[in-house]
Amino acid sequence: RSEIVKPILEKTGFVCGEDFFVAYSPERVDPGNKLYNTKNTPKVVGGITPKCTEVAATLYSNVLEGEVHRVSSPAVAEMEKILENTFRHINIALVNEMAILCNRMGIDVWEVIDAAATKPYGFMPFYPGPGLGGHCIPIDPFYLTWKAREYNYHTRLIELSGEINNSMPEFVVNRCMYLLNEEGKALKGSRVLVFGVAYKKEIDDVRESPILNILEQLEHAGAEWAVVDPHVKRFPFKGKTIETICVQEEELKKADLVLIGTDHSSFDYNEIAAHARLIFDTRNCFRHVKEMKARYDKL
Repeated sequence: RSEIVKPILEKTGFVCGEDFFVAYSPERVDPGNKLYNTKNTPKVVGGITPKCTEVAATLYSNVLEGEVHRVSSPAVAEMEKILENTFRHINIALVNEMAILCNRMGIDVWEVIDAAATKPYGFMPFYPGPGLGGHCIPIDPFYLTWKAREYNYHTRLIELSGEINNSMPEFVVNRCMYLLNEEGKALKGSRVLVFGVAYKKEIDDVRESPILNILEQLEHAGAEWAVVDPHVKRFPFKGKTIETICVQEEELKKADLVLIGTDHSSFDYNEIAAHARLIFDTRNCFRHVKEMKARYDKL
């Protein structure tokens, strides 16, 4: 960014670091996180000159509670943001691939992750899901793949991770098809009740949500679907506005398949387990449900 902004400002005759100051500080936001917010999350700042860095760091120090970490340049600050999101992108791809393999092997991937997480060093648990969403993690790493081409470098691991994560909605729909087939039903004509369209729990953001991709594939396959999401009253879909519904016992009983796409804590999982016929859970939401009357499967 500084390579674009600095020349524009210098056309005025002013000198960077003396007459004007340019620094970059990447956004660090975790929607739905009740512990960390913009005010108390550590801030990374990198300026074009040391004075630029200090001016920006002083500004942030006066308005934020978190530590301000200084780096040597805007390029370092921007690269660390890309590293943060790429770290999550790649590790989510790894665990998604493990989920696919564990499914074929008849192993519970969630149990595997819980067991691995008992190791007090060298392991950080990530969890599988229906795909990536939001305006950062699915997108930011690919800024780097584009920039890397200027340096004649192919970011193979990032691009492969993108392929895996982008394939998860299709994997979910294929599993829905398989589960219905075991019940003697086709996906075409079946009624699928989808719980959650937001890309993440406890938020109302549907940007890049993998559930939108799943809905599109369900529709293409001829399934009827409706969405339940207390955080999202309506959402754009293929040029239309879709209204979400309030679930009732009759809706649960009428559905051929209940698909859990987003693990909102406001969903009554005991109620779903009591009245649904068939459940496919992409988020392991029913782990604490004691009585499961529905036929149940999970990612």
